[in-house]
Amino acid sequence: MVASAVAAVATTAGTVAGTAGYFTGPTTLELPIATDSLTASGLEAGVTGHYTALQATLQALPPGEAALLSWAAALNQLGILTVLALLFLLGYRLRSSILFTAASVRIIGACGAVLAAASIIGQILDQVARCRLAELIGASRRSAEEGLIFVGHFDLAALMAGLVLVLVAGVFEYGRRLQKDTEGLV
Repeated sequence: MVASAVAAVATTAGTVAGTAGYFTGPTTLELPIATDSLTASGLEAGVTGHYTALQATLQALPPGEAALLSWAAALNQLGILTVLALLFLLGYRLRSSILFTAASVRIIGACGAVLAAASIIGQILDQVARCRLAELIGASRRSAEEGLIFVGHFDLAALMAGLVLVLVAGVFEYGRRLQKDTEGLV
């Protein structure tokens, strides 16, 4: 329980510091490049290729993109805090020997839903901001044939973890019913 509280404070401080950096100073970001026109030269053995990402240092982010990146970081932090709060509450309930209760089911289910939603929305906001920044600095110059391309990287691990937590809530509900049915048998 103590470790989860310390981790919550440390990760929140890091997120706040990183978010403040979006508004105050130079920021280095990896931006997706949505074009085939930026080709890699100097490759050996007849290999051809094009760039798909660019690491760029921007002296000042536009306010809209800085806000999107900040919201994305905040939602990511919300997912982390959700998992840490779940660990804290389950540790407390286990220590108190009151694990299989209706409140435990609600806590686990809510944590799973929040984790899944926050991770997906946060990733979408992050990728939209990065694509807009790539277009703003001219890294994603598209030809007429390429049309509109959205390049994004989505990590589905947090979504899957959220869904697993919702299933674990179902297991806890089943355990709660078994515990209720067996009370008085012994």
